[in-house]
Amino acid sequence: MDGTIEAIHDQHCLHLSGYGGSWEGFDGGRPAAGADDASEKLVTVRSLQSILGVTDDDAGPSRVVTDSAIDGELAEVRRRANELDERRSELDDEIGELDERIDAMEPFAELGIDLGLLSGYRNLSVAVGEGDPEAIERTLVDADGIGAYDVEATDSGVVAVFTRPTGDGDPLDEALVGVEFAALDVPDAEGSPGEYVAELCNRREQLVAEREAVAEEVDDLRVDAAGFLLAAEERLAIEVQRSEAPLNFATTENSFVAEGWIPSDRYTEFENAIQDRVGDRVDIEELERASYTEGGHVSDREPVGGEEDPTPDIGEPEPTAADGGRRVKRTDDGANAPDDTVDRRADGGIVTMNDAPPTVMSNPAITNPFQVLTRAVGTPNYTEFDPTVVLFLTFPAFFGFMIGDIAYGLLYGGIGLYLYRTTDTDALRELGGVAMWAGGFTILFGLLYGEVFGLHLVTTYIWDPLIGGAPMHKGLQPVHGVYARTWVLLSLVIGVAHVTLGHLLSFAKRLHHGVGEAFAEAGAWAAVVGGVWLWVFSTQAAGSKPDFMFQVFASEAQISAAAVEAAGAESAAELIAYPLGFAGFPSIVGTVGLALAGIGLVAGTVGEVREIGVAGLIVALVVEGLEVFVNVLSYARIGAVLLAKAGMAFVVNALVFGAYVHHGEYHFIFIEGGSHGHEVLFPGLVNAESAVTLVIGVIAGILLFVAGHLIVLALGVTRPKTHHRGIHTMIELTTFTQFASIVLQEGSQTPAAGGAPALEQGAAVAIGVGLAALGSGYAERGIGAAAIGAIAEDSISFPIGLVMTVLPETLVILALLPIFLG
Repeated sequence: MDGTIEAIHDQHCLHLSGYGGSWEGFDGGRPAAGADDASEKLVTVRSLQSILGVTDDDAGPSRVVTDSAIDGELAEVRRRANELDERRSELDDEIGELDERIDAMEPFAELGIDLGLLSGYRNLSVAVGEGDPEAIERTLVDADGIGAYDVEATDSGVVAVFTRPTGDGDPLDEALVGVEFAALDVPDAEGSPGEYVAELCNRREQLVAEREAVAEEVDDLRVDAAGFLLAAEERLAIEVQRSEAPLNFATTENSFVAEGWIPSDRYTEFENAIQDRVGDRVDIEELERASYTEGGHVSDREPVGGEEDPTPDIGEPEPTAADGGRRVKRTDDGANAPDDTVDRRADGGIVTMNDAPPTVMSNPAITNPFQVLTRAVGTPNYTEFDPTVVLFLTFPAFFGFMIGDIAYGLLYGGIGLYLYRTTDTDALRELGGVAMWAGGFTILFGLLYGEVFGLHLVTTYIWDPLIGGAPMHKGLQPVHGVYARTWVLLSLVIGVAHVTLGHLLSFAKRLHHGVGEAFAEAGAWAAVVGGVWLWVFSTQAAGSKPDFMFQVFASEAQISAAAVEAAGAESAAELIAYPLGFAGFPSIVGTVGLALAGIGLVAGTVGEVREIGVAGLIVALVVEGLEVFVNVLSYARIGAVLLAKAGMAFVVNALVFGAYVHHGEYHFIFIEGGSHGHEVLFPGLVNAESAVTLVIGVIAGILLFVAGHLIVLALGVTRPKTHHRGIHTMIELTTFTQFASIVLQEGSQTPAAGGAPALEQGAAVAIGVGLAALGSGYAERGIGAAAIGAIAEDSISFPIGLVMTVLPETLVILALLPIFLG
């Protein structure tokens, strides 16, 4: 067995599958001799690396260590490292204790009264603390049982109170209860407190110097021992891996069986290497080559190997699960019973270990940071498409489009650079890389929006002189309201492209099964999505679709006077964001789209029925059919998050600087030098008239500005990520919208037919937002508890738990859209 394990390890291509104990007469293997000793040494080496701060960058020249070198040198390094670590800990404790004593003594040093004068009296009561000396004196004047008194105080509020009681008791403590006074314990010492503090500071400096000397010794030891420790770790890790390999084997007294996964093109090389090392004492057989569905189930198995199977006979051969067979196990009486622990091979053999083949993600180096987002959902298996490249191409752009602010982009990029350069954890470094990319695109879109912390400074000083305004507007201001509708429409277009691309990539991945099968499984749904939304964006049945869909990208000539009047606009130009000449696809395109969607739906339904039976009808017509709309509509959150973040930043700035409205544009009073007689929305904290209120307002304004924009910055991290992860949360909102359109309308929904809404627009929006908030809170009630439990059990990581917890909150953001869409 030892020779086989060494040969396997040298090939670096076998991923062993664990033995589950399903064979009668075969037990799980035991670690090889010396496994415990190697594991203990490995733990020691890694502990020393942590103590000394050894990293891979300290490796230096390549070094090979022997077992005897590990035994001898490791003991010496451990002795020196432990001595230094213990001394370092002792110094840290002493320095911490001195810091506490200095902090406690500083008020007395400031007071300047000899410590011996603050205690030890028979007929005098003394109290030292922090408080209001004037209030204390007023209290002492009115207090019963106190004769003479004296109050000594510093400018910072340190107070020493001396009183002479007129009776037997000590009424000082009772008298100070009703005033602002926090008592301090008088140190058990004598002499000048200032001199005492100076002695403590001198002692602290000595200890700090010793601590620095120890740190230098630790660093010297790190430099000397780093090469040895890294080489020893590599050798011991290999030794532990080899010695614990039998734990995955099925063994008897004289034989063993091991199974695992290797790349198919390495099989011959692997077999030859094992045979060359151990000869004919080991029989190697390729059991099968399998393909797996996205759910991890076997979709196709190609039996390979010889006619005879060396594995024990536990029943008559049966077809594999892929061919309609079943998994079996051997019961106590020798009969076969269904189970999930043993798989029948297509040629009658037995597969003892059930697991999916391992996956190694391989992407261009520039996209590697985005693998952390892919793994947050789940590492794709080797038959699935790896979306890392798509995330690289879309996530930063989506993020930057939604946040779009130069200052926020600089902060995101700075945080990412800090994580990337200062952390050793791969996941945090990858998150740092993602943050830098997201920050770069946030700066780019911030430049196009002309915003810095929500202030249109770039627009004022750059875009206005050059082209008369910023190239893009977020749509928050009334005069630019058309852009809010434009971004919602653009979000839907992005959604169609994104969802269709996903189906097409899945289609391409399945082409090895044949074009027909690949189309039924994936391509059909790309046709359904594309076809349905071609119809949505066509002029067919245009009266039942929102007018802005055919206006925001149209030319003025394509918008009729009746449409301008119906929108309450003064001209067609007010309804256009970018005059691209698109006023909807022709009606014939809508007809073609419906036909394409019909073909796709039939093919997709056939594929679902073929895969899971009659239940496929429900899956195809209900689940997949709804997702055609739901998945795309969920992308409207891109526009919703953009408006929500812009609104939050505006509120913070308006509260701080004050704001007024003029011709549908918001201006900040402080920046514009006054409201100039226009309608004031909020006067602003920094615009107070009197000196006192101005000082208070400026302080409060600075705090609000910093805190408010930090909140916007923090929320900006979660919302875009939750959108990219949660495209299925729109089902409930779609159902609620359909229900609300029935409940909140009386008669016809068009005023021309005589009907009118049962509620005014503002009330309806308030109800929608309120119900969305209640629904989100109810959803988070269960999700939060489940996430905390899963994190505690290490089932998921904290970032995934956080994303899942805040996901429902995006419904509230989406519910705010009617405010901007009118």
